[in-house]
Amino acid sequence: MINQAYIFDSIRTPRGKRKNGALNEITPTDLLSKLMLSLSEKHNLDTSQIDDVIIGCVMPVGDQGANLGKTAAQYAGWDIDVPGMQINRCCGSGLEAVNIAAMKVRSGWEELIIAGGIESMSRVPMGSDLGSMAFEPKVSLNNNYVPQGIGADLIASIDGYARKDLDELALQSQKRAFDAYKKKKFKSMIPIFDQNGILLLDRDEHIRKDCSLQDLSSLSPAFEKMGHSGFDALAKEKYPDVEHIDHVHTAGNSSGIVDGASLTMVGSELTGEKIGLKPRAVIRSVATCSTDPTIMLTGPAPATLKALKIAKMKISDIDLIEVNEAFAAVVLRFMNEMKLNSLDKINVNGGSIAMGHPLGATGSILLGTLLDELESRDKAVGLVTLCVAGGMGIATIIERI
Repeated sequence: MINQAYIFDSIRTPRGKRKNGALNEITPTDLLSKLMLSLSEKHNLDTSQIDDVIIGCVMPVGDQGANLGKTAAQYAGWDIDVPGMQINRCCGSGLEAVNIAAMKVRSGWEELIIAGGIESMSRVPMGSDLGSMAFEPKVSLNNNYVPQGIGADLIASIDGYARKDLDELALQSQKRAFDAYKKKKFKSMIPIFDQNGILLLDRDEHIRKDCSLQDLSSLSPAFEKMGHSGFDALAKEKYPDVEHIDHVHTAGNSSGIVDGASLTMVGSELTGEKIGLKPRAVIRSVATCSTDPTIMLTGPAPATLKALKIAKMKISDIDLIEVNEAFAAVVLRFMNEMKLNSLDKINVNGGSIAMGHPLGATGSILLGTLLDELESRDKAVGLVTLCVAGGMGIATIIERI
């Protein structure tokens, strides 16, 4: 008999701004260890029972290099027997860490895993790894690589999304996020204190409570110069039917650059009973996929369809959905492909446009946000899905216990 993989808890830090943000001074190891301590203290956890720690991180260099999973666990004072590792599935890393944990538990070979992710984007900027996908010309040219912002504008151009469509989605993200903050809906968020016990951050810094359509419409296109430097031409080589790429994504309708971390505790029913942990949800299915690497951001719908097939479900069976708002067009494309006519059950508490996208952590963050809201609304089934660099997509379906 296959073991079920249960989620016992999911917690996260607030998301801090990249520029002059409250979390800038904290190293990734320290930030992650603070979250580990919060998790183990919250549940009076005997950490010797933990079989593995799996941490997603997209820029695993500098402060984020080596093995944050093991280093942070040691720094947090967890038992010396606790192993750890670091993985990178780009923007899907935090969710992939959870999915791997679920696979380990379902195999029966391990019983309790702490999974999640981190990204300190103020300390280790995007592109710091100098990976060949973008920085080795013979590779990037062969693969028709363009930056993700060009891919987002390409989606908007192909699907016919106007700047106003994107800005309206962004405004709704801001309004929903601020409303959720006021109503204290982010139960999974743990305040972060410095070494002297002084509060550093207890809210998502990137939310703009006074955001308006006028503000959003005044922002300049973020990727126009980049496109005119040659990337538009590369994209049109792959998509020759596109006569012109409309550069409609801005800093206001794209995800924010922030610092943040998240941890999700996954284990077997037997282990939960043994150490006094009550499961909150069961992981019904997980899936990854890959689509065209040039347009890059179209993975959420096919990954979702794959996960639905594994779970023997339809999209109508899903009560709440978290689609990562890497760019506004990603969400609109997902809705179109999944034949969803409204945002009524999508990102109901806002998303990464409002709160930011700490690359390696976001998938686990979204899972905790989803679980909190399922419980708040007394709903049963939820989906998390993200677009992933290289054209990939990832999805996870959970069901409340």
